[in-house]
Amino acid sequence: MAIAKAERLMNLALCLLGTRRPLSKRELRGSIEAYLEAGSDDAFNRMFERDKDDLRELGLIIETVENLDGETGYLARRDSNRLPPITLDAEEAAALGLAAKVWQQARLAGAASGALQKLRAAGMPEAEDAYEVHSALEPRIPVHEAAFEPLMLACRDRRPVTFEYRKGNAAKPEQRQVEPWTLECWRGHWYLAGWDRDRGAERVFRLSRITGRVRSRAGVFTAEVPDVVTVRETVESWAGETATRTALIRLRTGAGYPLRSRAVSVRELGNGWDELEIPYGHGLDAWLVEFGPDVVVQEPADLRADVVDRLRAVAKD
Repeated sequence: MAIAKAERLMNLALCLLGTRRPLSKRELRGSIEAYLEAGSDDAFNRMFERDKDDLRELGLIIETVENLDGETGYLARRDSNRLPPITLDAEEAAALGLAAKVWQQARLAGAASGALQKLRAAGMPEAEDAYEVHSALEPRIPVHEAAFEPLMLACRDRRPVTFEYRKGNAAKPEQRQVEPWTLECWRGHWYLAGWDRDRGAERVFRLSRITGRVRSRAGVFTAEVPDVVTVRETVESWAGETATRTALIRLRTGAGYPLRSRAVSVRELGNGWDELEIPYGHGLDAWLVEFGPDVVVQEPADLRADVVDRLRAVAKD
């Protein structure tokens, strides 16, 4: 059905763009096979009106003209449907070429490559490919999460969504109602920033923790979208990246390599344990819980209490 409709829309668009005079419904019906197969005049009229509206929604400018006999005709003038000249300098062309490479692992790869080819055909300058010689250095942003595409479309269309989300310290996911603002990749992971309706506050969600389908909801946003959404800064703050103090923890020998890479200092305690001093910021307690029994917080006391509370919550679930 989808292929048949796409072919019908393409044929109608070609007829309207290829004529020098307005074509009546009767002429269009005789020119397009799908319209000839319509069971009745009413069925054809409904199909034609839907197709005409769909083409206009896609951006095709269709004119309605009445001839001397009072018959209505339709055409799409090429001048009205031609893009303005594309003028890009070398730096802009390089940025678009790099963007197309970045999306090679995503479902948008075909669209990105096709758009790049059209821009080059329209005169976009060929940019020197800095990665052509050293092909081992290839910019990539992997997109493996099924939630990426529906969330990207929801951000673009400003549509609220619901999804099941599993927090780092929770055994079971819970439903979230979110007004999505933007997506951003940071350190190999995708994050969504938006307004959490249930909590009445801005939140950042890691896409890999979204379970099940992302469902769109009708209605408009209830919160104002900020001019600048600082996803990266928020994630850094929650992960303790912008910490101004340090915490002292015990870590089992041979475990917790991400923590070791962040450590300010490491001291061997013996008996299979090491002592680490690590940056301490908002959200560090949730990260430490992920290492389970391999981590014991020594200082400060408030961090230790937060980790214990989270572990108890997980145990209850």
